[in-house]
Amino acid sequence: MKQVSEKLKRVDPVWLRLVEEANAMVLREPLLGGLVHSSILHHTNFAKALSYRIALKLSSDEMPAQILREIAAEALERDPEISVAARTDLVAVFDRDPACHELLQPMLFFKGYQAVQAHRVSNWLWNNDRREMAYFFQMRSSEVFGVDIHPGATIGRGIMIDHAHSIVIGETARVGDNVSMLHSVTLGGTGKADGDRHPKIDDGVLIGAGAKVLGNITVGHCSKIAAGSVVLKEVPPCKTVAGIPAEIIGEAGCDQPAQTMDQIFGDCACEGK
Repeated sequence: MKQVSEKLKRVDPVWLRLVEEANAMVLREPLLGGLVHSSILHHTNFAKALSYRIALKLSSDEMPAQILREIAAEALERDPEISVAARTDLVAVFDRDPACHELLQPMLFFKGYQAVQAHRVSNWLWNNDRREMAYFFQMRSSEVFGVDIHPGATIGRGIMIDHAHSIVIGETARVGDNVSMLHSVTLGGTGKADGDRHPKIDDGVLIGAGAKVLGNITVGHCSKIAAGSVVLKEVPPCKTVAGIPAEIIGEAGCDQPAQTMDQIFGDCACEGK
């Protein structure tokens, strides 16, 4: 029984599904076989595949992929939470993005997912007094993905950033679990003030495309920020805000707006979902 128990502990359903999807993709599109084998099938577990993928995307003439891969692998080995969060993000993208039909797609093709995982490594470096290398990861992620997340920012599990063009998240920002945001979102400061100066986004929040949340304010759990809004003051839980400057226009409309991804205004926007 002990051997069976230990074997069950080693079962990773996310990794097993990725391998299954990878084998199927090679059969469907042999020209992608090299990419799929190097990114998934040549590895023995999720952490090794993720480390390789991060390193490959961020490598440059200034920093070879092998060094970045060793750094990423060290981060994932020393902090297992990174792998757990990366798996949760993967499932979140699959569940919430109607354009995502396999877990394999974010790993290979979706820059929002890849940028968040690169940030998780840069955040580990930042918190372990390797700040110059953390800045390098941030710089390369910004150059490659068009996503600029300061290494000091805290990002929870189950994050989905759709399209991911021009995302900016500041140093003292905190993003909770199960948050969804679309392209051109800024979680920024309001000037040159030092210290704790960036937004705190609680669990389950949906942030629409182009929204700007500025200053050391809290957006309450399961709230909804309309596209194009500029949020300058606290948002209570379970509300919808819109406008410039943003004001409360009603209830969020459902228990989990970040999961439904429904951006229609009104108290009944998510009804039946």
